Amino acid sequence: MAQVWKCSGLRWSPAGPALVWDGGRRSALPWGKRVGFAVPEGSARQCVGARGHACPTRAAVPGRSTGARCEECARLDRAHSVAADTIADDPRPYRVYLAWFGPGMVKVGITAVERGSARLLEQGAVCFSWLGTGPLMAARRTEELLRAALQVPDRIPYAEKRAVRSALPGTGEERAAQVRELHARAVALSGWPESLRPEPCEVVDHAGVFGLAGVSSALGEVVELVPGGRVSGELVAAAGPDLHLAAGGRGVVVLDTRLMTGWELVSPGGAMAAGLTFPLREFRHPQEGLF
Repeated sequence: MAQVWKCSGLRWSPAGPALVWDGGRRSALPWGKRVGFAVPEGSARQCVGARGHACPTRAAVPGRSTGARCEECARLDRAHSVAADTIADDPRPYRVYLAWFGPGMVKVGITAVERGSARLLEQGAVCFSWLGTGPLMAARRTEELLRAALQVPDRIPYAEKRAVRSALPGTGEERAAQVRELHARAVALSGWPESLRPEPCEVVDHAGVFGLAGVSSALGEVVELVPGGRVSGELVAAAGPDLHLAAGGRGVVVLDTRLMTGWELVSPGGAMAAGLTFPLREFRHPQEGLF
């Protein structure tokens, strides 16, 4: 019987991205590594549970769900979440940041100081700058100030991020320009909370960390995993939860690793020849023509 693995998701560290498996084992993902797996025939995707606990009903979840949780487990998982505004008394210091994902795609967000830039790597921010540091509620008020005064969103869908990733400006200065301009407008606003300390604009560029320089335009993105399907390809880049895989004759395809959770996975068999049989959604426009 083939060995079965269950994926817990993609994690970022100073050493780069790694896939984490149930039980704690990690698979480092250096560029050029062959990544491949298959979903056994007859298998079904099950809820991954919440906050370290298994789903009590082992509920089935849709293949296209990026959360891989049933409704009840999703509610429990967000019950004590800063992102969901369910915690107001967190004593840790927080940072407000501006994150850039591509031309015209800048968002504002917050993250605990102790997490460093991990949140930005997880979101696939191509570049970012800190904006201010202070208590949680002061950070939240600053986030709302930018949304209201400058119409800066606090969320950008992953589909939009990955659709422009291969058409980014070629230099760090070009990529940083919109962050610098928005940072200057933000610090000039009145109404900043007194307890939030402004931070200078120092743009950090992740294009090299993600391996995006010179990456060929991606054909499209994997929509979902299905029983009997497989993928195998050479890793050419990674950003946030996404792996960019050169999958043989299909060209470069993007796999959101959040789609892997909840499935039982096995080796694709053979010599892991490059290929893809999972459903693929092609990007609507040629990426080099977006801007």
